[in-house]
Amino acid sequence: MTVVAEAIAEEVLLRANQAGIATLTLNRPRQYNALSGALLSALQRELEAIAADETIRVVVIAASGKAFCAGHDLKEMRATPNQSYYNALFDQCSKMMLTINRLPQPVIARVQGLATAAGCQLVAACDLAVAVETARFATSGINVGLFCATPAVAVSRNLPRKQAFEMLVTGDFIDAQKALVEGLVNRVVPAEDLDAAVQALAASIIAKSPVAVRTGKEMFYQQLELGLPEAYHYASEVMACNMMADDAGEGIDAFMEKRRPVWRGK
Repeated sequence: MTVVAEAIAEEVLLRANQAGIATLTLNRPRQYNALSGALLSALQRELEAIAADETIRVVVIAASGKAFCAGHDLKEMRATPNQSYYNALFDQCSKMMLTINRLPQPVIARVQGLATAAGCQLVAACDLAVAVETARFATSGINVGLFCATPAVAVSRNLPRKQAFEMLVTGDFIDAQKALVEGLVNRVVPAEDLDAAVQALAASIIAKSPVAVRTGKEMFYQQLELGLPEAYHYASEVMACNMMADDAGEGIDAFMEKRRPVWRGK
């Protein structure tokens, strides 16, 4: 296990690698894993390192304690009431969220508890999410006079428009089952099954061609921002390039020969 902690007393982020899975664990349980500047920096460093590591096939973002993430650290924010500081902080957070989006590896949120404000954004920013039955979600900034503008970007790209706006303007919690129905999470399981469900999802991805997975993740997000004709044109180019990969030839040959493919990752 490697521990991310540079010149800080608290190990705010833990990393463990196992069988192609990198697990990043938010480790501020007493602060409900609030996203301090130090934690955001640690996440950014680890995500950038993982992006360049072809041995890592899947990333899991987990959390210690009862809460997944309660959003930004409000005490830290109030200690520096300066707009330049706030601009830098939200830019830092947005950069980290975009890094998740642009990472070659799929990212799974392992949600064992409450996720609010930027914590809800973090769940939405991940490619996939598995939550326990007791997890709850909210964009609760509105309750303290602060519209969750940056969380709105990720949440509105997961939930239908009216459901997302209701969360943003009421600050009301939704439970795990509603989060599942509305598209914020992929699986809802009993607490004792959480790790097995995350592992099963990761294993399903790892069993696939690394080339197809990283090509597919990039393509998926790029086409969402295009008009329909442009999306089809882009998708056709991506698929043609993907067909030229060794893994595509191996996969098709294996299918026709009724055997398991042997992925080469190129």
